Amino acid sequence: MTLNIDLNCDMGESFGAWKMGQDEQILPYVSSANIACGYHAGDASVMRHTVAQAIKHGVKLGAHPGLPDLVGFGRRNMAISPENAYDITVVQIGALAAVATSQGARLHHVKAHGALYSMAVKDVALAKALAQAVYDVDPSLVTFVLAGSCMVEAAQHCGLTIKQEVFGDRTYQPDGSLTPRSEHNAMITDVDQSITQVLQMTQKGFVTAVDGSHVALKAETLCIHGDQPNAVIFAKAIKAALEGAGITIT
Repeated sequence: MTLNIDLNCDMGESFGAWKMGQDEQILPYVSSANIACGYHAGDASVMRHTVAQAIKHGVKLGAHPGLPDLVGFGRRNMAISPENAYDITVVQIGALAAVATSQGARLHHVKAHGALYSMAVKDVALAKALAQAVYDVDPSLVTFVLAGSCMVEAAQHCGLTIKQEVFGDRTYQPDGSLTPRSEHNAMITDVDQSITQVLQMTQKGFVTAVDGSHVALKAETLCIHGDQPNAVIFAKAIKAALEGAGITIT
């Protein structure tokens, strides 16, 4: 059984006049923030503001690099080479690190966003490129990787510290990957269903896939998505359920 777990949330995904998520309402319930770096979402002002709010709540700062796809919110697959993925990851980590430094803080972790993350789960060369980018910018950064995926070995091979990530509001395929968002059942929208899945992953070490099979996994950091309509409700309920089960959010 997991005795403690990190609770992370993707945020800072507004840009310009376009607003996304409920960041300030979610921050009191999470321990890590994955902050967009301007490619799939976010802009300089949003990055600065989100970093400031995370610092205020004592939440760890993480870079959330994504594909250069504002229109598609970084969730559309792109024919990107490992070299190009390396370059855009380095630039995005560097940008958020500078914002953190300007406020007397530093980055704690990196988590790839959306399609970049999903592609790296099944593409070893891409997973290695992302891991190398993190290591070359700052080898002390923790890397969030999908539990049980090839991202785990790629990051460890580089010498990075990892946290294996599980999801409280996404369904799983029998191979341990997340159900693609193009599928109708990709997101879990019922809070009770989410809590059942979270407790199963943390207490029993497996998740029930969409076909009913059990997939073993290691839960070290748990993600909830800040852009879903009921994100605050999910964050509050999941935190309460974990603490009620004797699991510390840290």
